[in-house]
Amino acid sequence: MARITLTLACAATDRSRPILDGRVTVPGVDLVCLPGEPEDIFARAMRDAPFEITELSMGSHIVTTARGDGPYIGVPVFLSRAFRHSAVTIRTDRGIAGPKDLGGRTIGLPQYQQTAALWVRGLLRDHYGVDTRRIAWRTGQERTPISLPPGHDVAPLGRDLNAALADGTLDAMVSPRPPACFADGSAPVARLWSDTMAEEVAWHRASGFFPIMHCLAVRRDVAEKHPWLPVELFRAFARARALAVAELALNNVLRVSLPWIAEAYRQQAAIMGGDPWPYGFARNRDEVAAMIRYAVEDGLARAPIEPEALFHPSTLGESP
Repeated sequence: MARITLTLACAATDRSRPILDGRVTVPGVDLVCLPGEPEDIFARAMRDAPFEITELSMGSHIVTTARGDGPYIGVPVFLSRAFRHSAVTIRTDRGIAGPKDLGGRTIGLPQYQQTAALWVRGLLRDHYGVDTRRIAWRTGQERTPISLPPGHDVAPLGRDLNAALADGTLDAMVSPRPPACFADGSAPVARLWSDTMAEEVAWHRASGFFPIMHCLAVRRDVAEKHPWLPVELFRAFARARALAVAELALNNVLRVSLPWIAEAYRQQAAIMGGDPWPYGFARNRDEVAAMIRYAVEDGLARAPIEPEALFHPSTLGESP
């Protein structure tokens, strides 16, 4: 079989670096690696799909797959996961003491379809009993157009979200990156939950989820031409993840610039078990199904789709 050359766009993390630096290879493939920031990668992938292989927002992947125009098919390699309680920043001068106080407020989001926002709305409804339709959601620029049914108060803000939070136009903001006024202390803002880690641990124990943010994906025309590729990608990225996790436990020379990484690893294992970053469809089906349900409740998907529809059929039976 002749070798093929394909582009790969993804963020450089401990889980992807063994692929990016060539320690782990994909059989039959020469990769042209294009490391970058997710916001730029996703915008380009959704605009004109220039990458044969890419890291992809699960929120956008669900939206485009549900409406039938998704340019990529997923591989159940979840390159980014993150708890998102810390993504909620509130004005402290609005009487917001807890999640229930968000009803009737105006909250900013970089994008309504953003996966972090999808998770925050879902956990607010499921775990805290918040009616997210009573919130006015004000957004920045969506990476791919969305069309929502009646009953969802979602509209572009038309100005900088960080400035709007700082001057009080917004009551709160949901963003993976801390708002500038939170970071520099220039406005009366704070996290909704003061002890976010404790809240996230409690929510994890109740839900069993470690929120999936991004998956690996292959452009559909490439997957059709090379049907063996998605499985080989899954196996290569699973090997890369195994290397990254193994390095966390090494104590002779710290591979991560955190003095107490070994203790953090021990605490993580005590809370989340020995495999906190699972790849593979079967291990994650319930979590993906919850994300699809959130997308339907948010109006991002008009009807539910099966979780299997998001991933290449050849990868569904794979496990690391």
